[in-house]
Amino acid sequence: MHYLQILVKKILKNKPMNADKKNLSFENCSFVKGVASVDGLDISSIPEIAFLGRSNVGKSSLLNAITKRSKLANTSKTPGRTQELNFFSIIDDKPIINIVDMPGYGYAKVSKKKIEDWTELSKYYLQNRSNLRRVFLLIDSRRSIKNSDEEIMKLLDECAVSYQIVLTKIDKIKNEDEIILKTKNSIKKFIAVHPEIFSTSSHNDKGLDKLRDTISSMVE
Repeated sequence: MHYLQILVKKILKNKPMNADKKNLSFENCSFVKGVASVDGLDISSIPEIAFLGRSNVGKSSLLNAITKRSKLANTSKTPGRTQELNFFSIIDDKPIINIVDMPGYGYAKVSKKKIEDWTELSKYYLQNRSNLRRVFLLIDSRRSIKNSDEEIMKLLDECAVSYQIVLTKIDKIKNEDEIILKTKNSIKKFIAVHPEIFSTSSHNDKGLDKLRDTISSMVE
């Protein structure tokens, strides 16, 4: 089956944005495990979303912000600190959705072999995770979309994985509308990307309620 057909089936399977959604208690989010190799990936039917982006884009900070748990995910000013697929679960008597903090790409002070291992793990995860509802691709609002971001977007298109752009650190810029327009123009050539772009700040909570609502809509 052509990957575009697979993508359409995945999109139709997901609930629309205005569907009845479960009110998730994001504060009830707990770390489950870190996965460093393909062998550590368990088969799961629990809906899953993932945060992906360049090193130091703010994935862990955003996860802490949306869960209102300042120390849930480790943060650091040193790029490349997230070196595994870190799984978190939002729990309501039982796990109802998983959030995956993926290793950053583009820069890390680690060996070439380590980067190759991360890349292999991330690609396998994206290509084979049938319960993955959406990838949120984080872009630093102070930077334009880089070549490495475009390579990831091409991979997501090829894997027929639905993904959505999340601009981070929006509190640090003054020309938000201009940045959003520029980003929209940059992603027009990609297929599996969601047309709506989120503007967020982990510092002042801008855009977080809307992001929470979208994640909630992924729960069946």
